[in-house]
Amino acid sequence: MSPPTDPRPRRRWDDLPWPDVIVSVVIPVYNERQTVEALLRRVDEVALNTEVIVVDDGSTDGTRDLLPALEAEGIIDRLIFQERNQGKGAALRTGFQHATGDVVVVQDADLEYDPYEFPLLLEPILSGKADAVYGSRFLGGPHRVLFFWHSVGNRVLTLMSNMFTDLNLTDMETCYKMVRRELLQSLPLSADRFGIEPELTARLAQSGARVYELPISYDGRSYAEGKKIGWRDGVSAIWSILKFNVFGPRAPRWHPPAIPMWEARRALDALESSPSPTESDAS
Repeated sequence: MSPPTDPRPRRRWDDLPWPDVIVSVVIPVYNERQTVEALLRRVDEVALNTEVIVVDDGSTDGTRDLLPALEAEGIIDRLIFQERNQGKGAALRTGFQHATGDVVVVQDADLEYDPYEFPLLLEPILSGKADAVYGSRFLGGPHRVLFFWHSVGNRVLTLMSNMFTDLNLTDMETCYKMVRRELLQSLPLSADRFGIEPELTARLAQSGARVYELPISYDGRSYAEGKKIGWRDGVSAIWSILKFNVFGPRAPRWHPPAIPMWEARRALDALESSPSPTESDAS
């Protein structure tokens, strides 16, 4: 007896509208002179239509001297300098405000996360299944072996966040969060430092957005290699989880458009390129 046919309709990977979608890549940078150029060149190699937005958050190690040349080369589409160091959250909020793509993804300026995995994060959004996608370091992807207590701390913070948001994430603190731009720009974000991670999660939950989570690879850095987050940020994250889930302002409910932005733009482009009735009659 042959097995039953799966009745669920599925869209093949190749059938998704990859060329129609613009991905805004927001990269906060602070003292990443050793890695930022290699990271940006890797982002440039990703086979997607990207808008690369770099926000330098007051670097003092020579990073600022590298970035204008990379912008002139076309690897950076929009370069923003913040005059003083305000924190990752402040840099991200600035980048989000300048994003014009269909979806936005956060990319750290180090080499811990691999931008070649952007298509994996984008697929659930293009398939119409998700409004936001998290890349989880704890779902079985390859990763460098480092920092047992960091992993424990991340899981504790994720558990606390899940208790308030009623989401079942495995990695709330992940850098890789990809969100539809209209949704992201509707969220009332205010965190300046690493509290942006629990705040984004709280606001997405409040909006009723459809959140997906996928395994990603992770090549973590040691402190000698430039890792910045420490135990004080973990304590601050506990307060951020309480603050952004309990106190206002709350995010408005998300009502996705009937037609995604990229499909509406494709239809409009097709309409504008088609001949008018007068031109057809003349021919």
